[in-house]
Amino acid sequence: VQLVESGGGLVQPGGSLRLSCVASRFTFSNYDMIWWRQATGKEREWVATITDSGGSTYYADSMKGRFTISRDNAKNTVYLQMNNLKPEDTAVYSCNAARGISTYWGQGTQVTVSS
Repeated sequence: VQLVESGGGLVQPGGSLRLSCVASRFTFSNYDMIWWRQATGKEREWVATITDSGGSTYYADSMKGRFTISRDNAKNTVYLQMNNLKPEDTAVYSCNAARGISTYWGQGTQVTVSS
C-alpha cells in the first residue's frame, strides 16, 4: 500500500498550491480520503475529508472557503486545492485513506507560507 503526496513548497501569503496524493496497491475508490496537517510543535490537525464516491466533502472551519478537496477515482488521486494561503497554514500535509478500521497514511509534503 502506498500513498504519495506532492505539490508542497514555498508560497507567499495569499498564494495558492494544489496538493496531490496518489494511491496504489489498494482499492482507492472504497476509501474515504482525508487530509491532515501538522505544524512544527503542534498536534496533527484535520483539514478535510471526501467520501469514497466523492459525493460529500467536509472541512475544518478555518479552511472553509479557502481549501477544496476533490478526487479522481480513475487516477487513484485525491487533491487539495489551497487558496489565499496564510502563514498559519505552514505545516506538513498528509493524506490518509480510511475505511472502517483500515487506514493508510502517506509521508506528507511540506507547505511553507512566507514572504
